[in-house]
Amino acid sequence: MKVMIRRSHEGQLSAYVPKKDLEEPIVEVEKPDMWGGFIMLANGWKLQLPEMAPETMLPITVEARKLSGE
Repeated sequence: MKVMIRRSHEGQLSAYVPKKDLEEPIVEVEKPDMWGGFIMLANGWKLQLPEMAPETMLPITVEARKLSGE
């Protein structure tokens, strides 16, 4: 699914899923640079992000995979 990742002026990461018209804060990241690991949204969704360079600029739209059974 397409997911837009952005950082607010306060430094909070959030994810927007256009198909669901859903925007949620990111409350947990598996890897320090975020890319290639999972993120957890405030609503409980766990998304696997693609591998990308650590210096990737935000906002960016990526193809993420929702992890089931979490």
